[in-house]
Amino acid sequence: MRVEQVDWVEIPAGVLLRGTPAEEVEAVAHRYAATGVPVEWYRKEAPRTEIHVPAFRIARTPVTVGQWTLFAQVTGRPVPQAPVDHPVIGVAWQEAVDYCRWLGERLGGIDVRLPTEDEWERAARGDDDREFPWGDEYRTGLANLVDLGIGTTTPVGSFPEGAGPFGVLDMAGNADEWTSTLYAPYPGAPADVPTTEDWAFDPHITRGGAFRHDRDLARCARRHGAYERDLAAIGVGFRLAA
Repeated sequence: MRVEQVDWVEIPAGVLLRGTPAEEVEAVAHRYAATGVPVEWYRKEAPRTEIHVPAFRIARTPVTVGQWTLFAQVTGRPVPQAPVDHPVIGVAWQEAVDYCRWLGERLGGIDVRLPTEDEWERAARGDDDREFPWGDEYRTGLANLVDLGIGTTTPVGSFPEGAGPFGVLDMAGNADEWTSTLYAPYPGAPADVPTTEDWAFDPHITRGGAFRHDRDLARCARRHGAYERDLAAIGVGFRLAA
């Protein structure tokens, strides 16, 4: 695939059942207790709200090392030492935004951008309240998460059976993905949900989890962030929207 080409998936306008009902948060935390994630982290998903999301396009897979390399070369950024078909990771939020702008110009002025948090969840979840992009039950082998024991990225699209309802791939695992949305509690969130995450390296929401993360981050509703400075070590990458 040439760097200018993007495998877009058309996501129709529709209603997103965003987040998790507040009364179900305790049960969710109990279900994933083995991951060690405290219930407070899941409360950021509450309340469940019906959100109308206009139609948009999203890339079928995250931006790869090969797609990133030309941009890195022409802008003087380091070229990642990783296979060209793996997702590029270690990318700061502003660098991802700069890439979107650069690619949009190469594509003739298309408004290429990062997806919003709601768009990302819509692409992963579709028209229902499924737990994971592929359905309601977690199954090892449908995403590159820590339970596979790989310990690094894999070629994008390596887990086609883990596709979301619109055919978008790698929405869980492989690379944690930037969105354009700044962290804030959802309207009507429980009172103990923090108004800011001062401990985060960057204030923008990431989604989907990376190769180093557990199955809780594969959940469509799970809100995450870049909490460490080494973005390559924690597997932060991105995908395109338009």
